[in-house]
Amino acid sequence: MSERVKVLSTFGSIYGHRPEVALRLKGIPYELLLGDLPNNKSELLLTHNPVHKLVPVLLHGDRSICESLIIVEYIDEAFGGPPLLPADPCERATARFWAQFIDQKFARPFWISICMADGDKEEEEDFLKEAKENLLLLERQLKGKKFFGGDSIGLVDIAASGLARWLETFEEISGVNLLTDEGFPALCRWAKEYADEERAKECLPSKDELVAKFTAVKKKFLAMADVQK
Repeated sequence: MSERVKVLSTFGSIYGHRPEVALRLKGIPYELLLGDLPNNKSELLLTHNPVHKLVPVLLHGDRSICESLIIVEYIDEAFGGPPLLPADPCERATARFWAQFIDQKFARPFWISICMADGDKEEEEDFLKEAKENLLLLERQLKGKKFFGGDSIGLVDIAASGLARWLETFEEISGVNLLTDEGFPALCRWAKEYADEERAKECLPSKDELVAKFTAVKKKFLAMADVQK
């Protein structure tokens, strides 16, 4: 009997989507356990991720694996099915490089440039400039390819999956449009291809649900900011 697989996550988590889509691409059944975060951290979460106390966490039998990209690599190595990373060592290293680029260099200025729509204009322009430069770097990686992983979804596509559904949500809420067909045609085409891929689509939340969730979050933070003035 195979060991049970569970994913600890919370609704609407960009990072929580990653292990889900990796498992679906591998054809591995799993149980999704959604928590009310960040308000209530369950004992299960605190037990299996006592260091960061964050989701996602993958539970595979009696083992627990934390951090979304590490989880995706674990899934690729622990289960059969279509590979998520290339077999060639150099190509694997390159895929890891771009996945880390998305999390470590791309994410912060990109999401801040959207969230700061009502903030300091000079600072907002700096983040927008950096975000567009990073988008251009990703645009070039898609030249001649359907996905970053080639003909099928791979590690880099999973790392970039926030562009496929969450971006349009935050653009609608903030009124900032970064990913346009004119500026980044390959990325726009890729985002649609990713969101339409059957196994990815199965675990992508709807845009309307995400807009409702993050609009409520934005209102909460604005109310807190007003109280502190």
